[in-house]
Amino acid sequence: MYDPSELGVFASTHALGRKELVSLVQNTEELGYRSLWFPEALSYESFSLASYLLSNSNKVTIGTGIANIYARDATTSAQGYDSLNRLFDDRFILGLGVSHISFVEGARGHRYGKPLSTMTRYLETISNAVIDKTLRIKNRNIVLAALGPKMLKLAATKSKGAIPYSVTPEHTAQAREVLGPRAWLFVEQKVCLTSNKSEARAVAQEQMGRYIKWQNYRNNWLRMGFDEDDLKGDGSSRFLDAMVCWGNEKKIQNCLEAHFRAGASQVLIQAFNPEGSHGTDLRALRAFAPNN
Repeated sequence: MYDPSELGVFASTHALGRKELVSLVQNTEELGYRSLWFPEALSYESFSLASYLLSNSNKVTIGTGIANIYARDATTSAQGYDSLNRLFDDRFILGLGVSHISFVEGARGHRYGKPLSTMTRYLETISNAVIDKTLRIKNRNIVLAALGPKMLKLAATKSKGAIPYSVTPEHTAQAREVLGPRAWLFVEQKVCLTSNKSEARAVAQEQMGRYIKWQNYRNNWLRMGFDEDDLKGDGSSRFLDAMVCWGNEKKIQNCLEAHFRAGASQVLIQAFNPEGSHGTDLRALRAFAPNN
């Protein structure tokens, strides 16, 4: 059974080439992080990328954060999960999510259904999928992209847990209360290792700009105590500072520890370069590395 303790890494992989991907996963492993997670949009396909990262590492767990359930049917997801874990010694976790209308209807031509009922049916199909006995894994490590209480409850009852994105320690505490004590709670936290306010805010504006327009995130931020003024334009300073923790090592470490105190099983560091260049900030990963 996978033990989701300590720290993991969350990284955008859309713009990374083969050598950069290998460097990312091998640095993640060598620094002692427990896992490496990546999103799925319209760049690398999740299972293909997971296979590449697994084949270029030895012990780190690879997780999809998240695989779009509209990108492949549930039986294919079950096959993909079982295949990767058979081939790579149980090092793959399947994070699933309903994604966004633009990635479902606009990009793929599917009809975007009601999130809760659609995910419920998808999980039921995965559970009942007829997979060859030589391949099938009965106890799958599946977690859900869950923000609101209903999806969190589904994550607790029909999967191993949840992977919330762009949340605060206060949300982590609320999620833990809904999930109960045993469910896994992987929490992504954006960080920028700089004490330069202008640099940090510019990075936060760039990163949050793509999310601030999506209603599911907005609804969750409003539940978390932000208001419409916080979500206007590029976002208020209060909002940006809550989403991207910046400052010296001690300040960022306190932010990570706040999620653990609130009930996170594992905190996933998404480290941005202060100068705004693409890719993960290796300097930040080294600063908070479990092997240090």
